[in-house]
Amino acid sequence: MTPDPISADLKAVLRRLKLSRLLDTLPERLTLARQQKMPPQDFLLLVLADEVTRRDGLAATLRAQRAGLDPAAQLEHWDPTAKVTFDRALLNELAALRFLDSHHHVTIVGPVGVGKTFLAHALGHIACRRGHSVLAVRTDQLLKTLKHARLTQSYEAELRKFVAVDLLLLDDFGLDAMDAQESRDAYALVLERHRTGSMVVTSSRGPDEWLATFADPVRAQSAIDRFTNSAYDLVIDGESSRARLKPTVKPAAHG
Repeated sequence: MTPDPISADLKAVLRRLKLSRLLDTLPERLTLARQQKMPPQDFLLLVLADEVTRRDGLAATLRAQRAGLDPAAQLEHWDPTAKVTFDRALLNELAALRFLDSHHHVTIVGPVGVGKTFLAHALGHIACRRGHSVLAVRTDQLLKTLKHARLTQSYEAELRKFVAVDLLLLDDFGLDAMDAQESRDAYALVLERHRTGSMVVTSSRGPDEWLATFADPVRAQSAIDRFTNSAYDLVIDGESSRARLKPTVKPAAHG
């Protein structure tokens, strides 16, 4: 059946109301309403629900972009053939974001290449879809930003950016030893976010090895104790997926 035509007057009104994207589906919706003899109120709800869904999707996409999330790192894109093992029931629980509602944290620990960052960003995407503010950053970048901010008298403002978001994704924590200033910054970050916001931390080292990366063992013990006692632990083991992505040249076919 041919979709119903949309009048020029209706198109103009929708544009005035900034609802012109309704025109993408309105002809089909009008046809559906006529076929099903839909009451006007139900039809109005249907077309406005389309617009709500579209705007929610756009808002989630913009939040993910501002967060610095990898667009491809979403749970529905996880490679089911990856030769890794982890607690899938725990991942399902984390995907429900109850840890975020209760201001708990998550550690994702495992060897390089097993998908730690992917799963962290996937949780970030879920949070964005549900309207939460998210920020993803490598630990070395965060510490470098805070160190530079001290030189420009903007430390408090920069620290607030990392503290204010609902969910902070901190990648590759404990990779390098921290100097005294970096140790104080890491301590301040954990202290500020404790019980007020959640973090997902990925690391190739277990929390029991983090202590050695701090310059100040007292601050280290305090920060690690606060974090680990409020965190879920997702441990991934298996083979690196990067080897399977290594480019190769296929041998030329001989005629």
